[in-house]
Amino acid sequence: MSTLRLRGDLPERVDLLNITPLALSGLSETEAGKLAIGTSRRGLTLGDVFEIRLDGSDSLVIEGGSARLDRVGAALSQGSIRVEGDVGQRVGEGMAAGSLTVTGSAGPYAGTGATGGTITIEGNAGDHAGGAVYAAKAGLDGATLVIKGAAGDHLGDRMRRGMILAGSAGAFAASRMIAGTIVVSGALGDHPGYGMRRGTLVAGSHGTLLPTFVETGTPNLVFVRLLAQSLKHLGAAQASLLSGTLRRYSGDLATLGKGELFVPA
Repeated sequence: MSTLRLRGDLPERVDLLNITPLALSGLSETEAGKLAIGTSRRGLTLGDVFEIRLDGSDSLVIEGGSARLDRVGAALSQGSIRVEGDVGQRVGEGMAAGSLTVTGSAGPYAGTGATGGTITIEGNAGDHAGGAVYAAKAGLDGATLVIKGAAGDHLGDRMRRGMILAGSAGAFAASRMIAGTIVVSGALGDHPGYGMRRGTLVAGSHGTLLPTFVETGTPNLVFVRLLAQSLKHLGAAQASLLSGTLRRYSGDLATLGKGELFVPA
């Protein structure tokens, strides 16, 4: 297991794009220390910020967190990364495979563009978790994003594939959703599913619904039972939400209108 131990408070935001077990496996500790991660004219390197211990394995632990650690695990394609603390924006951006765990909280755009693997945030996540960054065609695109705490506004904005699990979420959850599944064990904020085209959103409760969502009864769907089995296999707390009768709403009828929102009846 390789480790990066944070030396202290960061003087600026740092970009950990491509700081992955695979990228570090072929480098000596001295070579790794010279990798540029700064975002200003200071020219910060990995060795300036971290004490580095490499063993060539596919497991990397970052000891110490900061809201200034951006794009942790971005482009991860194999192995695992564990952060003991908080991270900044765009954690797991574009990752294709592997496991990424954050024991603290994350900034905005967690999991944006991730096509595979599992991202677990044990604390809270900022706005646009699983959502699309500016000018991007899609947000989460096949990965699994687990937020054990609360997610901010616009959870899963323009999500295309994959699954998001969260404890609660703010306003406009599943906004502009293209496809995929979001399950929130607690409450949603106002206007869930704004601009939703396809996909499934399940929640314990919700705020104000858009007038372009219509109630379609309490159908007993095979899909819901299969989803419950999948969540039980993952050991997700959200599985219990699917055990009772669910009321279904269809929308957003102002767009394609093939999305669906389920809440306990």
